[in-house]
Amino acid sequence: MRWLLLVALVSGCVSKKKYDELDSQYQQSQAALSAKTEEATSLQSALAQEEAKAAQLGQELEALKARQAALLKDKSAMDAEIAEMQTALAELAARKSQADARIAEFTSLLNKFKSLIDAGRLKVKIVNGRMVLELPTDILFGSGSASLSKEGKAAILEVAGVLSTIGERTFQIEGHTDDVPISTEQFPSNWYLASARAINVVNTLAEGGVPVSSLSAASFAENRPVDTNKTKEGKARNRRIEIVVVPDLSLLPGYEELEQMGK
Repeated sequence: MRWLLLVALVSGCVSKKKYDELDSQYQQSQAALSAKTEEATSLQSALAQEEAKAAQLGQELEALKARQAALLKDKSAMDAEIAEMQTALAELAARKSQADARIAEFTSLLNKFKSLIDAGRLKVKIVNGRMVLELPTDILFGSGSASLSKEGKAAILEVAGVLSTIGERTFQIEGHTDDVPISTEQFPSNWYLASARAINVVNTLAEGGVPVSSLSAASFAENRPVDTNKTKEGKARNRRIEIVVVPDLSLLPGYEELEQMGK
């Protein structure tokens, strides 16, 4: 462009003044073009920087979303764990309450039977989670007999006076013997002897005011010894009547489910 102006000036077609004006315009145009080019380059650089920032922010956003999802998952797991722990604590509290009630009942029975226990005519114990009143048969019956002695009947009636005050409970009277066999017309074996003794105790408890509907009798003969049968003292311990306070199954965990299954 500029060389064209120079040729025109030499040939006389353009005056010096006109040339200077055109050259100045040319210089200004070149400067403006350079500025625009520099500005465009700067803008492109800034755009590239902003695009890089946007990409970085996108990565950070995805990382935050992943972190949020992980936290929500952890929170759900924590909420489930807390709920499970609360359920377990509630179950433990219920079981402790039931255990406290059983302990209170056991303590109450001990107090009510204190005179018989102190006299050595009765023992109160827990066997396999069941409360058991144990009476030696040597106090209740004569040898090989199922008839209650006067002292034995008095003891059973005293026990009946306490049991009749315990509401909504059932009692199983169990007869036990030592391993000495018996074979009479009345009692062909220890099964018959233990059974007859248990039944007579049931009748006497009913006479003493215990509801008949809450009583049952069972015979175990010599098959559940609590001591050795090799000594006189051991045999005496094995000859016994046990009054078992039958557990109330409705108080046990899962009873309602078991009841539904039985229908």
